[in-house]
Formats: sequence, C-alpha cells, structure tokens
Amino acid sequence: MFPVFIDTCVLLKPYLCDTALSIAECGLYRPLWSAGVLTELDRNLRKRGATEAQVAHRLDQMNRHFPDAEITGYQHLVDSMENHPKDRHVLAAAVRGGAEVLVTENLKDFPESAVTPYAITVLHQDDFLLDQLDLSPRVVQAALRRQVSRYRREPRTVEDLLVILGNEGHGCPRSAAACREDRDFGTWRS
Repeated sequence: MFPVFIDTCVLLKPYLCDTALSIAECGLYRPLWSAGVLTELDRNLRKRGATEAQVAHRLDQMNRHFPDAEITGYQHLVDSMENHPKDRHVLAAAVRGGAEVLVTENLKDFPESAVTPYAITVLHQDDFLLDQLDLSPRVVQAALRRQVSRYRREPRTVEDLLVILGNEGHGCPRSAAACREDRDFGTWRS
C-alpha cells in the first residue's frame, strides 16, 4: 500500500473523511497523519460545535482503525520546509512518514518547489478520489456501499452520499460525477 498523508482540511469534513478512510480500509492506500494534524482537527471540530466527547470519539475511532497512521519524530524537520509557514508541520510529517501523496484542499500552501525534493505529489481531495476510482472502481464502490450502510441517518444511499461529496462544502464534484458516470453505477448506488 502506498502511503498518503491526509491534511486536516480533508479530515475535518465528516463525509469526506469517512469516504477517504473507508477506501483506505479496503487496502488501496495507507493513511497517514500527525499529532499536529490531529490537534488542528480537534480545535476545528470544537469550533464547529462538536463536544469534547464527540471529538474524542472521532479521534479514537481514527486511531483504532489505523493504529500505524500517526507519524512522529518530524518536528526537527519543520523549520527546513519551504512551503507556507502554517503548513510546514504537515509537509514535515509527510516527509518523515515517507508519503508519496499529500491530500489537501490548500494546494497553494504546498508549491511544487517545496515538495519536489521529497518526491511527494500534492493532490486536491477531488483528484485523489478520482485517482482511487480510476485505479480500482469496484473497491471504491464497495467502500461507498459499506460507508452508507454504517449510517443510521442520511445519507442512506450511495447517491445521497455522492450529493454531499459533490457539494461545495465537501469539494469533490468531479469524483462524485465520475461515480455516477460509471457504467455499473445503477447496480451499486443503493
């Protein structure tokens, strides 16, 4: 499995986070994050109204399902990173973790000149999901079906999930459309 570092902005969006991690559960890639990313996630979830118990549950679930995801020992690299200062800890952890891909919404914070020396490709979450769909459409389909089967409330179908992922708040309109365009979509969307 190839290692993929996931930035806070991707993990913050509940359905996008669940989609990305549901695909990872299928073994298409190994998700990575850091204590710094989890601290940002905690802070931003609380700003959005999540309780301490809700945040603790979410972080616990992430760490329980992916016990080898958290990268440590990257702090000494932070100052040598040449990307946007607020995201240097992200790139440092991605480098330390041997990430091949860094998934983020903040592409401008990771210019090519800053990531090329480390052979890391920076992808927007929509492009990342498109890549996963292209690489293994049946695995992504299975992940999406499994994801919606876990929900007690909406979204209860893959189509409903795709509507959420495709909206501006989750930022994955092209991957949601590509799932709908899949020739077998009608057989796996519910």
